[in-house]
Amino acid sequence: MNVTLAKTAGFCFGVKRAVDTVYNQIQKADVPIYTYGSIIHNEEVVADLQQKGVRVVEDLSQLCALKPGIMIIRSHGVSKETISAIEQAGFTTVDATCPFVKKIHKIVEEQSKEGKHIVIIGNNSHPEVEGTKGWVDGPVTVIEDVENSQKFHILDKKSVCIVAQTTFNYNKFQELVEIISKKGYDISVLNTICNATEERQAEAAELAEKSDAMIVIGGKHSSNTQKLFEISKKECENTYYIQTLSDLDLQKLKSVRNVGITAGASTPNTIIQEVFDNVRRI
Repeated sequence: MNVTLAKTAGFCFGVKRAVDTVYNQIQKADVPIYTYGSIIHNEEVVADLQQKGVRVVEDLSQLCALKPGIMIIRSHGVSKETISAIEQAGFTTVDATCPFVKKIHKIVEEQSKEGKHIVIIGNNSHPEVEGTKGWVDGPVTVIEDVENSQKFHILDKKSVCIVAQTTFNYNKFQELVEIISKKGYDISVLNTICNATEERQAEAAELAEKSDAMIVIGGKHSSNTQKLFEISKKECENTYYIQTLSDLDLQKLKSVRNVGITAGASTPNTIIQEVFDNVRRI
């Protein structure tokens, strides 16, 4: 059996930076440490942090019942109002928002103040998109699919600024932009999908195309891992989406000749290595 591990598999820059931020605070802080939302979309990492005393805060309504301390802003970012509310409640904020996401916040804030209608191409319920909406000073529309883009319509003659969720599928982004572009609005398009996402998706497609089986490792709620699974599945029908080695039935791979392995940006290297080592032993 030939087992190939994608070079881009595992923590991206923004995720590593966020996780390192929390562990650094654990070492030096003498006050309670919280993260606003899961610091990244990986249950194993979040569970390890909780064992070390870090609590996850899911909603602003929880703040009044907590002892003030350090609140670490997750890698996906949050709205301006959320940061303000946390600080007003007496917490010290430490911003671990991915720099690529922060760049989008700055873009939509500036472009909306210039009077442009902001369009975010991404998943409306994803925390990154929810946070980005909170930096828009004016009208904003989130477009997830072809149906949304076809229905998009604004009554006035406003200019439109289009950005993307950093982990969105690049080919799908291009498809939706093309549909909107035909509507005749004055449109500026900023491809804010991060380079790491594009490279990871391209490598996954290439690896899946020449593999008899493909393994995609990542959290259930990880948007970028879900995209990797979709891309891999399109090229290789025999594609498995797992969180850890325990989710993988190794018996199914015994008759397979070429196996490709990739992982989402929130997947720790220890999990990737464990899967890789055990598949190679078959």
